[in-house]
Amino acid sequence: MDGLERLLKKLIRSGAGRNRFALAITGLSVAMLLILAAVQIQSNYHDLLHSKTNQDSIANFLVLNKILTDQNMGATALSDSDINDLKQQPFVESVGLLSPGRFKASIQSYSDRFPFYTDIAFESVPKDFIDVAGKDWIWKENQQLVPVIVPNMFLDFYNFQFSFSQNLPQLTQQVVKMIIFKINLYGPNGIVSFNGQVVGFSDRISSLLVPQEFMEWANNRFGKNKDTKPSRVIISTKDPGNPILVQYLKAKNLSTDADKTRFSRYRQVVDLVVTISGITGVIMLAFALLIFSLFIQLTIVACKEEIILLITLGASPKQLRKFLMKQFFPVNILIILVSIGIIAILQYAVHHQLLSRHIYVNALPSYTVLIAALTVLMVTWWVNRYFIRKYISLSAK
Repeated sequence: MDGLERLLKKLIRSGAGRNRFALAITGLSVAMLLILAAVQIQSNYHDLLHSKTNQDSIANFLVLNKILTDQNMGATALSDSDINDLKQQPFVESVGLLSPGRFKASIQSYSDRFPFYTDIAFESVPKDFIDVAGKDWIWKENQQLVPVIVPNMFLDFYNFQFSFSQNLPQLTQQVVKMIIFKINLYGPNGIVSFNGQVVGFSDRISSLLVPQEFMEWANNRFGKNKDTKPSRVIISTKDPGNPILVQYLKAKNLSTDADKTRFSRYRQVVDLVVTISGITGVIMLAFALLIFSLFIQLTIVACKEEIILLITLGASPKQLRKFLMKQFFPVNILIILVSIGIIAILQYAVHHQLLSRHIYVNALPSYTVLIAALTVLMVTWWVNRYFIRKYISLSAK
């Protein structure tokens, strides 16, 4: 057995054998890196889309309404079937109805130093869909003060456009919250007035919001067309860039903020890249295993006569298989360990690079990378064992 071991080792380390062995090792290494990188990229991709650390409290809420055309003017209300169908979609977590005010309203200033008056329209939405937290967001019947949430864009418009044209002072959020203004509701029996106060600013919904309790009371008392269906809804979704969501909105003739869904086409590109990376890794692994099996075959064939002689002298095929497995399989373990190490270094670098941009991915490789590495190791073990057994048996005949 020692003579065969020396002969096989010499053959493996000879020029041709060494080149074939190096080629097989290179192919396996590249394939392993591609496969593990594809698995880690997919894991990072999942974290970026679904991790609570990366959830966007603004982008993950979409206000939907029907696209207005010449054909549906005056008929853009959402029916019960439209809303129920939306609730059943897998990409929708919850649906909230935006209730519009069905009454005429206006707001005006109490102060002559800061005079303003404008007609206005209010909306309300369930509390779970509001991005302004606070105990002030409540209204009870006979309560004189009505809390109001204002879109941030309204304040920006006032500070950077309207105030300059009207020679009015700019206002911070804190100052606006201190101002008490007058809310007028117009009904068949005259005007009913309330005090209004801004309690927060929203980036999620671009309309003036009042508590649902106040909206229901005002619509019942002052509203017209009391059976009117909602024309807008708000949904929460884990992934506003989901291509399936975008396709659904297009098919149902629904519209939302394009900035929140514009990453859909980029998402499709990334999906394609990740898929191609994984497929390429699998193909490379198949070719690498083929090269490695051919290397095993050529090595065994090159010393076929010596193997036959040793078997004739009493060496068992089992001893030969065990020796060859010791020669060929341990390098696979080394390749996998080195590949995992490289993936770990790259992942750590990506983690810190994204962290500086307030984007979080794990600093360590995903457990799926270890599962993939173990799976590939088992496959290579089986391939090595199968071809060694096969070619030893052929040589012994």
